[in-house]
Amino acid sequence: MISRMKIKLILFKLTGLFLILINLNSCGFYRPVSAKDYPPEPEKRIQKNLQEGRGFTIMGNNKKRGGEFDFATSNEMWRASLDILNFMPLTSADYGGGLIITDWYNDSQNEINDSIKISVRFLSNEIRADALNITVFSKECNANINCKVTQSNPTIENELKVAILKRAAKYRKKMISSNEKRELDSIKAPQDK
Repeated sequence: MISRMKIKLILFKLTGLFLILINLNSCGFYRPVSAKDYPPEPEKRIQKNLQEGRGFTIMGNNKKRGGEFDFATSNEMWRASLDILNFMPLTSADYGGGLIITDWYNDSQNEINDSIKISVRFLSNEIRADALNITVFSKECNANINCKVTQSNPTIENELKVAILKRAAKYRKKMISSNEKRELDSIKAPQDK
């Protein structure tokens, strides 16, 4: 009985060790690096990293993978879309998934029972026309409360897309002009000073 328990314990430990080794191997734990690619002075390495656009990362995970979007308040497309659609109530605004859905909106001054609903899907972080997919739905209800929902005229969709892209370009231009220009040669090694 004792020997059977010891065998099970040994198998359990070996299985655990095997799984740990597989996980460590998939992390890219060992990456050979040539010393001639990196200067020996820390100040020079900092300057090289700044010029290459590298920064501090945890676990070396600075690679972008397909399907990952970094939507936040600093994203010009996201901010522009919210600004353009600010007159409509929102049903869903998921910046992680890149989707804005408005609720049905009816201009209260309009006597006809027409409502519209807008869906904005972000396909990319870049300010480009193909980075947005805008769909506008129309709902027409008659006096008997029978409603008909149809996809709206593409003209409205194009007008919204142009308005969002213009606003996003304006935000990008404002952000670029407000950033200070930093001289990368200002960081020097002690022997260079």
